Amino acid sequence: MIKVIEKNIELGDGRMITLETGKLAKQADGSVVVKMGGTMLLATVVSSREANEDVDFMPLSVDYREKFSAAGRFPGGFLKREGRPSDDEILTARLVDRALRPLFPKDYHAETAVMISLISSDKETTADSLAGLAASAAIAVSDVPFECPISEARVARINGEFIINPTYTQLQDADLDIIVGATYDNIMMVEGEMDEVSEADMLEAIKFAHEAIKPQCKVQEEMAAELGKTKREYCHETNDEELREKVHADLYQKCYEMANKQLADKQLRTEGFQKIRDEYIEAYREANAENEGIDLDLNIKLIKRYYHDVEKEAMRRMILDEGHRLDGRATNEIRPIWGEVDYLPGSHGSAIFTRGETQSLTSCTLGTKMDEKIIDGVNIQGTEKFLLHYNFPPFSTGEARTPRGLSRREIGHGNLAHRALKRMFPDEFPYIVRIVSDILESNGSSSMATVCAGTMALMDTGVKIKKPVSGIAMGLITDESGKFAVLSDILGDEDHLGDMDFKVTGTADGITATQMDIKVDGLSYEVLAQALEQAKQGRLHILDKILEVIPEPRPEYKDNVPRLETIIIPKDMIGAVIGPGGKVIQKIQEETDTVIVIEEVDDTGVVQVSSTGRESIEAALERIRLIIAVPEIDKIYNGTVKSILAFGAFIEILPGKDGLLHISEYDWKRYESLEGVLKEGEKLDVKLIGVEEKTGKLKLSRRVLFPKPEGYVEPERKPRGDGGNRRRDDRGGNDRRRDDRGGNRNNRRDYRK
Repeated sequence: MIKVIEKNIELGDGRMITLETGKLAKQADGSVVVKMGGTMLLATVVSSREANEDVDFMPLSVDYREKFSAAGRFPGGFLKREGRPSDDEILTARLVDRALRPLFPKDYHAETAVMISLISSDKETTADSLAGLAASAAIAVSDVPFECPISEARVARINGEFIINPTYTQLQDADLDIIVGATYDNIMMVEGEMDEVSEADMLEAIKFAHEAIKPQCKVQEEMAAELGKTKREYCHETNDEELREKVHADLYQKCYEMANKQLADKQLRTEGFQKIRDEYIEAYREANAENEGIDLDLNIKLIKRYYHDVEKEAMRRMILDEGHRLDGRATNEIRPIWGEVDYLPGSHGSAIFTRGETQSLTSCTLGTKMDEKIIDGVNIQGTEKFLLHYNFPPFSTGEARTPRGLSRREIGHGNLAHRALKRMFPDEFPYIVRIVSDILESNGSSSMATVCAGTMALMDTGVKIKKPVSGIAMGLITDESGKFAVLSDILGDEDHLGDMDFKVTGTADGITATQMDIKVDGLSYEVLAQALEQAKQGRLHILDKILEVIPEPRPEYKDNVPRLETIIIPKDMIGAVIGPGGKVIQKIQEETDTVIVIEEVDDTGVVQVSSTGRESIEAALERIRLIIAVPEIDKIYNGTVKSILAFGAFIEILPGKDGLLHISEYDWKRYESLEGVLKEGEKLDVKLIGVEEKTGKLKLSRRVLFPKPEGYVEPERKPRGDGGNRRRDDRGGNDRRRDDRGGNRNNRRDYRK
């Protein structure tokens, strides 16, 4: 006997979200099905009953997958089954992870897996906007410790109106598209893109989303209360409060003084703090080596944990009390910036952007339609013309290891930079563009360095972007009294020790993308407003530095950039250009050293020809024009003899277009046969003198190109035998005729005398 509990959430426009538990996946610690329209998500959570003693963090894994069967589709590829997660699935999982992770107890270290699966899709409901609600609801109905429910909602502004969880169709017209994660009381996470919106508009969108999230959190609490589950008891940390106080008393002042040295060099600063800790541990070890009343190894492990807290407190208090930061900057000061373009001669465009100890080397490549990305998701299919890839090699932070595949962090940071730049991509741009950002140094906000370097590389390539874009990462330090400091252009340490990581990108006229993670409860909208305004000033400062290096896009592309030409052909001529089995187009590409792509758009064929040489493009275009050309009466063509018959010859005047040169039209002089006069493959000039109305066959003449001989009389044609019906051959046959080469033909006239 199953006990199913359902709860409904009204969105206010007639749409309904339904939460269901108790029917599916009952062996998980918690499972919930979220339904909206024909879209259904199954979310489960399983958390280990034991924790690894060596783990001192929350080992949370969030996985989001979309089943192709949910939309009645087969997966692509040879295996015809779902494989590794797509970029979109990884991005959705990251959105959920960032909202959930801060709300697990800090001393809860059990391996925990949250899995969300799209099991049904109506192809219009945006499933990623429901994933956070599904995951939180699964935890809410479980016994896994969790501070309070969260939910996520998508907000889009369409024609000036905010809409919660819009459809895929509606999103196409949105000038603002963000996903907000929040508890009933606080905003936890924001990510999205905009079309140069103001800071005030973005804040309004966040507030609008929060109001929609509140009832979703309430419903989860009601469902959990109805189930009556209590959260499990656990003990994942061993603590010694006396030792904690001793470490604080012994080391706080040393840490404060170290922080106050204002060292701009990350490595020197790290070594300084490390030395304080290591010397203290060594002294403690020597002092207690003979003390059998303590567990020395355990205490040293505790000292390391408590020292981290002391170091964090010292850094935060210095910023709040003295108004300056670890590297000596003021709270609103940007690190030194330098940049360079055209650094890589083999690339179509390149740039170096360095801000403090963060550096991006970015290249830009222009390609043809053959290079565009094919998107084959469960709900979204299509192509992408603008690609941005972000790489974060270990050496950028001084780590002695080699990369092992692409990390989820790299996908997430690349996506943020892609969103920042894509709305400034020029309309009707013929090329496919790929930007690659390689982070060579990292100490805070490498994704924002990617945005800046990406802008510079695009302009160095000659891409006429609408406006240049810059980006900045903002931080926040708060205390229990309500005192706070907003930090511009944060360091890696400030990100780790602070209460907010707020990335904002935009042009001089507005915001194009944002990503915000908040690690503190009770952050007011007034603080967010100040952070946005401070971010705007920093963004404009960085933008000025970019424009000092390259003020506008280059007027011309480099020599190694493939040139493109596009022509429109009739839809019914696409097959003629391609040829049987692609033979015609392949031959043109091979002989002209070009790449040709044909796409059917509406009732036309769009032909794109590319090559690094202008002459190659012109040669290919001329071949294509000849194929699609419509033969013109009275026009002279230089044709090729394709075959010779008793009554004349067939001449190809245009690719794939043959006409009949009757024996009588070859010359004013009479010939018995053209064999021996012409040979196959020979070139000759002919004039198109007519087209048969019924068959469309072309009639050609060569003799009209020469003056008619004086006194020329057109010879009389002999009447046909048997009343002009069928002529007997020399053997008296009624139905068979012989041509001049002795072949018997059934339906061909005999032109012999």
